[in-house]
Amino acid sequence: MILYPAIDLKDGQAVRLVHGDMAQSTVFNDDPAAQARAFVNAGCTWLHLVDLNGAFAGQPVNAAPVEAILRACPVPAQLGGGIRDMATIESWLDKGLARVILGTVAVENPDLVREAARAFPGQVAVGIDARNGRVATKGWAEETDVMVTDLAKSFEDAGVAAIIYTDIMRDGAMGGPNVDATADLARAVSIPVIASGGVSSLDDLQALKATGVISGAISGRALYDGAIDLAQALRALAQD
Repeated sequence: MILYPAIDLKDGQAVRLVHGDMAQSTVFNDDPAAQARAFVNAGCTWLHLVDLNGAFAGQPVNAAPVEAILRACPVPAQLGGGIRDMATIESWLDKGLARVILGTVAVENPDLVREAARAFPGQVAVGIDARNGRVATKGWAEETDVMVTDLAKSFEDAGVAAIIYTDIMRDGAMGGPNVDATADLARAVSIPVIASGGVSSLDDLQALKATGVISGAISGRALYDGAIDLAQALRALAQD
């Protein structure tokens, strides 16, 4: 199982939110590229980046720090937030991003997801952010009537590289991930599922790995707070 350290970008800084609330942000590093290098030096093999401002604006806002991270770090990175048209997808991939994460458009324009997945095999992931089992969009500000599993299943034949499933009510709250819901989703589809939201301890990571069906986990606040030692966690996850 791959551990993806998270760098959430707001106003050019690395921050963490609580329950996706932009008003409840804590700045952890005003140099996101330095933070990314620290994660890489600890041994991570992927980075997870989110343009929080972009998620609300519907277009990239924190392009400069993302580009700085891509220049500074040799490991692949995935990015979500404000990526809602083919031109933006192409632009990010041309700049060296390994994978784009499409969230809001997966609900509003699923044909774009399919088109992008065909054009860029292995480089398009779907971000499914949920509150009480229902998908939320536009930076989690709008709740839809779409159920998580239904949306995920709709992309079964699209060639999507991964589904990143976030339980909004657990995100940034250090209360543990929703292991059961994430595992249920992973069993419902053939697309690899990455867990996000609430991953706050090594025990959480091991519980996700123990399901045998979850391919990755994203953690942010726990790494910044020191609740998870990244190098130790990577060693533990590498063991059979």
